[in-house]
Formats: sequence, C-alpha cells, structure tokens
Amino acid sequence: MMDDGATIPDVTVTIDDTAVSLASLGVPLVVYFYPKDDTTGCTTEAKDFSALADAFAAAGVSVVGISKDTPASHAKFTAKHALTVRLASDVEGIACEAFGVWVEKAMYGKKYMGIERATFLFGADGTLAKAWHKVRVPGHAEAILAAARAL
Repeated sequence: MMDDGATIPDVTVTIDDTAVSLASLGVPLVVYFYPKDDTTGCTTEAKDFSALADAFAAAGVSVVGISKDTPASHAKFTAKHALTVRLASDVEGIACEAFGVWVEKAMYGKKYMGIERATFLFGADGTLAKAWHKVRVPGHAEAILAAARAL
C-alpha cells in the first residue's frame, strides 16, 4: 500500500504497444487501476474518465487507466466504447504490485487474486497527494477531478 508522499513508482507499462515509464507521463497524474476491460463497472469508469478528459486536460492533469489486459484488448475496448482516456497494460502485474492493488478477493465464497479498483493522484512534484481504495464507480471520476483541481 502506498502512503501519501510516496513518489510515482518507477515501473513500465504498455500503452498502444509502446513501453512507457509511468513517471514519463507527466505530473500531476491520475493513475487508476481497474479489474477487466469491457465489464460493467470498468466500462462505466472508463467512460466517466473519458467524458471528463477535456476538464482534466484543462486542469493540466494526465490520466491513465491500468489493468492486466493486453494492448489488443485495450484497443478493442477503446474502439467499442469510443474511449479517450489512455489505457495501459500491466500484463506481468509489476505496476499492480508496486501500487499494492494486486490483492486477494472473494466472490461467492471463492477466494482469488485480482486487481482492487483504486485511484492514485500524484501532485506536480510527483508525490502521492491522495489514494482511493475499494472505489465505487458512480461519481468517482468527478471526485478525482475535484481533488486534482484542488492541488
């Protein structure tokens, strides 16, 4: 689990078939983790961040969504829902581990490992300003935008 004041982890993810360091995406930066492309909650969350893309850009804030899905899955997901938010692949789970979002989950009494829906807001100095864990999707992107504007 990352603590406030931590710096952006030095990890590489894949965006559009290109390896990219998270630190190179600019600051302030919103990094949100989601479990799986094209599932109900994840689709709503990606659409919400996409709808606010211009507002985040106007505030000078970069946004990237990360899951363990492949770049091909992200491309299909993006095209299907006309998403404008950048999506990054973390197939190996290195970013998930660095952010502490690869956790044990339970559904219908069965335990399994998966991505905890979480969001991290890094300020202009590259340090963690705020983290949201076990995120509920409705209204979340708006809350992140408000927090980013308040930096």
